[in-house]
Amino acid sequence: MTGRTFDWRSFLARWSEEWAGACTDPGELREGDEEAWRARWLGFDAAPAERVAAVQAELGWVLPPSYREFLAVSDGWRHAGGFVYRLAGAGDARWHRDARGLSEYFDEGETEGLWQRALQLDVESDATLVLLDPGDVDAEGEWAVYCYASWRAAPPERYPSFRAFMVAMHQEFHRLAAHRCAASFVNATTREQDARVEAARLDALTGAYERAAEALAEAVAYGRPRAAGMLDQLRGFGRHRSEPTFGELPRDPAFLGEVIPVLAVHHARRGRDATAWGYTLRVDTGELRAAADEVLRQVREREYRYTAAGPFGEAVERAREQARWGGTEAAWRTLRAALPRWAPVGPDHLAPVGLLADPLLGPLLTAERGLELLATPRGLPDAEVGERAAAEPEAVGDGLAWLALEPRSGRPRPYRFVLVEGVAPEELPAVLAGEGAVLDPPATRWEAGTDRLRERTVFSSEDPQPALVGHAGGDGGAGWSFAFEARTSPVALGATGAVGLAGSVAPRVAAPAVTASGRTGGRALAVFVEPEAGFFHLSVADGGAERYGFTVRGPEIGRRGTTEVPPALDPDRHFGPHAHGRQGEYGLLTALASEFGVALPRFALTEGRLHTFADPSWAPPRLPGEAYSTARMVLTEPHPTSDAREEALSALRLRLAGGVSGVSGVAGGAVGVSGVPGGPMKGLSGVS
Repeated sequence: MTGRTFDWRSFLARWSEEWAGACTDPGELREGDEEAWRARWLGFDAAPAERVAAVQAELGWVLPPSYREFLAVSDGWRHAGGFVYRLAGAGDARWHRDARGLSEYFDEGETEGLWQRALQLDVESDATLVLLDPGDVDAEGEWAVYCYASWRAAPPERYPSFRAFMVAMHQEFHRLAAHRCAASFVNATTREQDARVEAARLDALTGAYERAAEALAEAVAYGRPRAAGMLDQLRGFGRHRSEPTFGELPRDPAFLGEVIPVLAVHHARRGRDATAWGYTLRVDTGELRAAADEVLRQVREREYRYTAAGPFGEAVERAREQARWGGTEAAWRTLRAALPRWAPVGPDHLAPVGLLADPLLGPLLTAERGLELLATPRGLPDAEVGERAAAEPEAVGDGLAWLALEPRSGRPRPYRFVLVEGVAPEELPAVLAGEGAVLDPPATRWEAGTDRLRERTVFSSEDPQPALVGHAGGDGGAGWSFAFEARTSPVALGATGAVGLAGSVAPRVAAPAVTASGRTGGRALAVFVEPEAGFFHLSVADGGAERYGFTVRGPEIGRRGTTEVPPALDPDRHFGPHAHGRQGEYGLLTALASEFGVALPRFALTEGRLHTFADPSWAPPRLPGEAYSTARMVLTEPHPTSDAREEALSALRLRLAGGVSGVSGVAGGAVGVSGVPGGPMKGLSGVS
């Protein structure tokens, strides 16, 4: 029943019958409703055509088509939804003329002018306005309806037509009745919607997720109990903006490892308390609540690990091992190939939704991949699922040049990385930081930095910085491992001594390639780039000796090593007057990737999580009599804003570039600089 074919009489008669059937005790009726209950009709007699014409003449407007069609069946309506007790017939409609002064609060965008021009249809309601807007008209002549209830603390809700408004109110009636009457509320509409829910379940498992989502969304609007849990699963993989509830599934122990972790992620992300967690679960005590609390703890500590039964569960473990070292493309291929063998934990389980909460595998499921997952048949008998056509080719590695394209907006960030041949990623901490260095749990680039800043108020440019590790040859590793460090914290920019402060003081860098190659006996290379300063440092070592290297600082190029730089890597080819912006950096990174057959996994480093360790400073040993500088910042606010930290850092950069004299009034903390020989430099201090 859509468009001009909408059968108002059948629709209103069904609504009336369902309303009467939902009330078994006449004592629950509102005053004046007993007659309607006995007649099983919420409406009134039809409005005569002459009366409608007279009303239109008086108003000076032709009423919208669907409202006129409604009046031809019933001149008004009782109980439009749960909060409009009587809706206007032809003689009761009147101009609102901003009777409640709401234009002062809602008079912009689509509601601009609404309150002065709208036709008011609510006659009796629970502080709810129903307004027909002659200023919001579609191609069929339908006026939009705006419904506003002050107790909802939200802007007016828009419906494209009076017909759409009435359908929505019928759905609202169903939701409220289903909540109030539970299993006893059964009628033609509930049976029809429940059948559509079951059909949507099968659609979802066979990959027809769009059709399934459409049917489930309508069933949710009608308050059908199974629909919300299934719809939230589909929406989760599409990265829908709405926050999931999963309906009744959180109270089913079978879904403890599926929907509870996803709810925990949303809860932790918003910093909510235990009371809110109980409200989310709707479980206050017992074993299920204790188990859910443990899941929440694991999610907060990034310890949660998604598990599943059977072949798909085995694939999950393989994919996690691939992802933890940067092989995110391989991990996704592993999961995708195993999807047909995924098994649901219950009849309302449509997809492995718990994956979304896994700290390593969750980031792989972008909106595009999530929809690809939903389009894959799964959870059905083998004969209905089928096999994947053929093995997919290995993905080509990301190379290195993408680093010169980051970020897409904002200031370009300094970065540095070490590549070591013949060493597994888990061995890198010992190779680069010495015995006793350990890997920390996987973290994003941002988490790796903030984890080390937590609970600290004093920072030095000589502090070790978090480096992310993984395979450096595409998904397969190709025999190389990497340690990558993106400089995100303000003082960390000075972690190489003064070289890290926008190219101001101390030109030397002691990249760890020589040390790493000496400990492994093989090849290693190190790169350090500060784009804003025009600084590019390369060191290539083998067997504990630097074979070749160079440092570019603006127009200056300094070369080092015992052998010539390969022609493809010659800095004169990439830097100079002919290079603009980051062209030189891009070209040299491209050549490095080709020369050594290496790559850094873009997705893993920018969106995923990797193991980290504390990477020592790249500052060189101090020579006798050499001047140097060390930056130290003391935060005087518990959690200073990023702008405050940046202001402090900018002041420090200026003083270092200008010879360091003094700084005062640095917002967000106190900054100090000291140097030798010749005693300490003049203090850089400032508070607030």
